[in-house]
Amino acid sequence: MTQPTNIQSTAEAQEFHHTLPLQIRWNDVDPFGHVNNGVFFQFYDTAKTEYLSTVCPDVNWEHKAIVVVHIEADFLSEVKAGSHIAARTRISHIGRTSFHLQQDVIDTDTQEVKCRCLSIMVLYDLHQRESIPLPDHWVKSISEFEGVEFKRTN
Repeated sequence: MTQPTNIQSTAEAQEFHHTLPLQIRWNDVDPFGHVNNGVFFQFYDTAKTEYLSTVCPDVNWEHKAIVVVHIEADFLSEVKAGSHIAARTRISHIGRTSFHLQQDVIDTDTQEVKCRCLSIMVLYDLHQRESIPLPDHWVKSISEFEGVEFKRTN
């Protein structure tokens, strides 16, 4: 598995090509009037699901899973109820069985990054119960979508 990278240093090197508007629900807001930090991971899950179904639409979910093996987040600025937000998602690195997924929650009115997240995801065979290599056509599809020619690392 590839080790995590510094979220701040790698996040500026590549543009985001996937943005998903998010809705803040009543129960997302805590008694202090801002979105609870734990809710951001739900935002990221929603956006990563949309991203993967867009870029790698042929996943056979009965046989394969894409699982989080590492996740880290930097909470940069609070999000209040009534804010207009979106999640930006991109893949920044591809290994043999894993990839790095970078995500930001942004204020869509100001473009301010409110929270930044890095997840390391692994392709997992549900029947064999082990990680498996990413298919070549996924790497090609991701490279085309991101506008970056990814070279696999171990």
